[in-house]
Amino acid sequence: MSDSALHQFDLTLPPGNLWVFGYGSLMWDPGFSYARSCSALLRGYHRAFCVYSSRYRGTAEKPGLVLGLDRGGACRGMAYLVAQRQIENTLENLWAREMSRRTYRPRLVRVDLAGERVQALAFIADPKHPSYAGRLPLEEVAALITRGIGTRGANVEYLINTLRHLEELGVRDPGLLRIHSAVEKLQARRR
Repeated sequence: MSDSALHQFDLTLPPGNLWVFGYGSLMWDPGFSYARSCSALLRGYHRAFCVYSSRYRGTAEKPGLVLGLDRGGACRGMAYLVAQRQIENTLENLWAREMSRRTYRPRLVRVDLAGERVQALAFIADPKHPSYAGRLPLEEVAALITRGIGTRGANVEYLINTLRHLEELGVRDPGLLRIHSAVEKLQARRR
């Protein structure tokens, strides 16, 4: 990962090890090596199904929805400490996974760990990107998630994996639970 790739986003990483904040699939499938992981709280952004997916969890004809960090509220997720010697490889993996379509804006954010506040790299939904869905009605979110299937599997699995991992962290996300309930009702009607 070149410094120019980081600078195009006005991003200068702090010296030493790097924390990475995960709030969706990065929580259960980070895809990189890390020295330590722990629950983390990010203030100022919330987890939302606000990004259309035409590859990982949907197609161009039947897009799904994936999570993004959207402005406002707070989000509990996972923080991963990447050793300095692993940062370049980790960033290459993350860029290939999260930044191929530039749907997200990489940012350094402050997260609260158990009694400690650190800077972490997070991927924020870009409201100017054509794949940004914004705040959709619950019924539309449920319909997109119910029918979305992409290269990484069914959109419903993505939702369930996120809820399962949050439950393991002791986190109850009422918004995601409402979406899950609406998805289950849609699935029941289609049977």
